[in-house]
This record gives sequence, C-alpha cells and structure tokens, in this order.
Amino acid sequence: MIGYLEGTLLKKEGEKILLLANQVGYEVLLPAFVMETFRTKSIGEKISLYIFHQQTERQPKPLLIGFNLEVEREFFQHFISVEAIGAMKAVKALDISVREIARAIEAKDVQKLKQLKGIGERTARKIIATLEGKMDKFALIRKAEKVKILVEEDVAQQVMDVLVVQLGHRASDATRMIAAAMQRNSAITTSEELFEEVYRSEKSRTDQ
Repeated sequence: MIGYLEGTLLKKEGEKILLLANQVGYEVLLPAFVMETFRTKSIGEKISLYIFHQQTERQPKPLLIGFNLEVEREFFQHFISVEAIGAMKAVKALDISVREIARAIEAKDVQKLKQLKGIGERTARKIIATLEGKMDKFALIRKAEKVKILVEEDVAQQVMDVLVVQLGHRASDATRMIAAAMQRNSAITTSEELFEEVYRSEKSRTDQ
C-alpha cells in the first residue's frame, strides 16, 4: 500500500497531478481544497503528499488520492465510511477545508454540508448521523492562510508550463513569448486567452 509520496511535480491537470517519485510517475487525484494549495506550485517543484490508496476487485486500477496533512487523509477515511459516499464522490465533494466540514458536522449544519459538490439534504443528514461526535480533532486543524496570487502571475505560469513541459520550448523563449503577448494585450485574464495571443504572434512571425 502507498501511504506517502515525495518527488517532483510534473503536471497539473484539472483535479489531478502527475508526481515523479523514484523514476515512476504517479497520477494522484487531489480534492479541491488540496488542489487550491497547489496553485502556487510550479512544474519541477519538489512536493510531498500523504496518500489514500484504494484498489478493489471492482476497481482493479489503483486509485491514489493526495493530502497535505496526515490528519486530512484520516478525515477522508471517516468521510467515505458514510453510506453512499465512495472515494470518487468524496474527492469531488471536498471543495472546502476539512476544518469547515468537521465543524459543520458537529454543529449539525445541514445547509453548510449541502454546499459540498454532489451532496444533497439526505446525504448531508447521513453524514451527520454517521460522523457526529467524531469530528472534534479535525475541527481543530489550523486554519489555512488564503493563497494570495495575482491572476496574471497564475495565468502566465500555466502557459509557461504548457510551452516548456508539453511543447518543448526553452524557458527563456517561453518567457519572452508570454511577456510580448501580455504587452500586446493587457486585457488578458485567462490562460486560454494568453495562449491564443502567443500562438497568433508566433504564427505571424514564422509566416513572415
């Protein structure tokens, strides 16, 4: 069983990452509250994760789910003990911090739990019935600081990752292309818009 991985971040995509550890690439799913902490992490950066590893007869392909803290993984194991909540549903549902969810359970706050993705009133009540009285430890997890990052920096990093890691450009060339694109169009707010601007510029340059 895999319980912990330490290595290099190779890729970020949607709700999963690719982590290189001991020359093996591991695809690891991250709940939304964990993925939020990866916004500031760059491709090539050293990272470590506590892993929930699931493999069953019905699901022979290993499922790896990553957490920043061992206590978050422990909470996840409690959470999937609730009837009708499997590992994949739990990954999608956990879009706020463990601390907030634990406090909502102990407060019997059905409305708060219904805010979790894919959780309706019936399931919220099941969560409370199953886990109430077991959440004090998790409610005391230190409140995470909000990630402060300029939109422009995050967008530029995403496009940098694509240009260097996926498309093979040198970092210096990618930096030049991104800077030029941002200078031409200061209204860019998304990675898609920035990539389109870079593409148009490079296509125009090579067509000349």
